[in-house]
Amino acid sequence: MLLAAGIPAVAGAETSPTWQIEGSALGYGEENRTNCFEPVARVTRLFADGQALSAQVTLDVVTGASPSGGAPSGEIQTTTTPSGNTKTIPAGQIPLNPFQDFRGALDLEWQKPIGSLLTATTGTHLSRERDYQSLGANGTFSLDLLHRLTTLTVGGGFNHDDVIPIGGTRVGLTDGLLAPGSARDTKRVTTGMLGLSHVMTRRWLLGVTATQTFEEGYLTEPYKVVSLIDPGSGFTDGSLNEKRPSRRNRTSVLGSSVYHLTDDVLYLDYRHYRDDWGIRSHTVDLRYRHELPGATYLQPHLRYYAQTAADFFVFGLTSGAPLPDFATSDYRLGPLRTATVGATYGFHLTNVPGELSVRAEYLRQWGAGHPGNAIGAQREFDLFPPVSIGSLLVGYSVEF
Repeated sequence: MLLAAGIPAVAGAETSPTWQIEGSALGYGEENRTNCFEPVARVTRLFADGQALSAQVTLDVVTGASPSGGAPSGEIQTTTTPSGNTKTIPAGQIPLNPFQDFRGALDLEWQKPIGSLLTATTGTHLSRERDYQSLGANGTFSLDLLHRLTTLTVGGGFNHDDVIPIGGTRVGLTDGLLAPGSARDTKRVTTGMLGLSHVMTRRWLLGVTATQTFEEGYLTEPYKVVSLIDPGSGFTDGSLNEKRPSRRNRTSVLGSSVYHLTDDVLYLDYRHYRDDWGIRSHTVDLRYRHELPGATYLQPHLRYYAQTAADFFVFGLTSGAPLPDFATSDYRLGPLRTATVGATYGFHLTNVPGELSVRAEYLRQWGAGHPGNAIGAQREFDLFPPVSIGSLLVGYSVEF
């Protein structure tokens, strides 16, 4: 996704042997929360027979603080971070856990034409951070039909991930005083996809892609908690480790339209998503590439995302009441909304080969933070306060 900011695709390159180098650097910051710096470098070798071999290296440096899942309280709270340190939360504020992490990833991909109408692509992925490791492989076949006006794509992938929580695995829906569980937990992710694109007219391209993903294993977020709420006052009365199901079945359908006007290009995407955890989401994404003099362009971007909460999402559990089978207060599984506005500017430097692009975006995230079943003091707080997020991406691409 980072390399899509105005950087040419491999398929559009010349067929003669050549090299393509792409790079980008992303700066991302949430208001009083997470900050991230992510450089990406990709090198592709294009061969005369249409084959392409590429390698991509990604680094992530993440610092800041993330919501623990705990609810605000009318009293001062003291929480314990994953590293064992204690942190004091002022009354009325969302509890945050400070953290820092470094992640490195390597992706390899090989694309090979088979005959004149079929193209096969295979890839592998490896990433590692302090408490998470992912190893995966994927492959797709693309078949051109109807005089190359239609392309059918079939693919799949498999990931084997290891979750290595700092301090060991927490026992779900306990207060953390029990002995930690295993030091390493596994998660397996299997994905299948089916895509179809068709050239409707000489200016208009339509596509639809369906994806099915099945996850199995340790799917709980090891550092998130759920607050216990006093049934009388509404103040927090301790917390429990969250617990999620060990299986998740995801389905998404993406519809895409690309329309080429006289000079400019209009991109419109709609994505519908659902899973067996009860989440339903809708995403609308609009981009308009406006060509400017001097081989430059400006591409405004608008995006809106809305999702329902998971079946087991709660803002807190009532202290003393029977515990459910599963519970989480992770806002990413809650009634979430985001709106994004931004733009990409692409240009060429004087006497320097290649293309440079700069993308700046502002994202506003919010949710339904005043549930009708809030108790006592909880009614006074916004349990899902809005957050402002900014990002800046610089990308560069050159062929030789």
